[in-house]
Amino acid sequence: MTAVLDLMPLQWMTAVMLLSLRVGAMLLSTPLFSAADLPVRVRMLVVVGLSVCLCAALGVTRAPWGLQSDALGALTDHPLRLVRSACDEVALGIVLSLPIHAAFAAFAMAGQLLDVQLGFGLSQVFNPASGSTTPVLSTAFSRIAVIMFFLTNGHHALMRAIAFSLERMPLGRPWALEAMLPALAVSVAGLFGLCVAIVAPVIFCILLTEMALGVLARNLPQVNMLTMGIPVKIVVGLAALSFWFTGIGGAMDRVYRGLYEALDSAIGTTPALPVRGG
Repeated sequence: MTAVLDLMPLQWMTAVMLLSLRVGAMLLSTPLFSAADLPVRVRMLVVVGLSVCLCAALGVTRAPWGLQSDALGALTDHPLRLVRSACDEVALGIVLSLPIHAAFAAFAMAGQLLDVQLGFGLSQVFNPASGSTTPVLSTAFSRIAVIMFFLTNGHHALMRAIAFSLERMPLGRPWALEAMLPALAVSVAGLFGLCVAIVAPVIFCILLTEMALGVLARNLPQVNMLTMGIPVKIVVGLAALSFWFTGIGGAMDRVYRGLYEALDSAIGTTPALPVRGG
């Protein structure tokens, strides 16, 4: 009994550490934290707090969620195995963050398409989170995507995905990358395809405006299309975008649903592997 009591704190700390690596690699590399421009210490505290809450709520130190007694013994008795398991958790978190990156990149690409069509690509806005400059509408779409993600309780679905990953891929156990890649490739490709669907009506309005300006330039060659065409396209594009925002919720819902389906398919197709030996 004394040995079990002495082992529990070590088991708990090992589970929290490994889960923090998985959650940290999954969230810290995504736009969810960078959009808020939080200090590194605050981000790390949030990750550790989430890991502690998940460990307490799910009981990851008990079967079937996390570390079994044999896996715990293998990790604590051999530090090299613990380091290898930590690397596995970081790699798993990075792989699981790919659908999140793809979903938010779809919004950024949609805004970038409009920037190029409207001529806003020449004007850049400094992004303090990434330390780079991005076009106006691309930055606006990225911010709106993060806001809508939290407003639609996307963070709850993300926590459920992490809990599902603990069930399919327990802490301290290896996982099969080759089983996740096909599902991830198909899902990520579909997410990037949705970037056009987000702003398709606005691009269609801009195309009609381009055709009208082309007909006008053909019939009135004395009119300078360079000075008149850009303001007209900006006005038409922003007006169409304003009207489209009343119905853009369906397109955004498709992107978020694709994100959750990508995580579900990637985690669900990955078999739970036995504990490493040797």
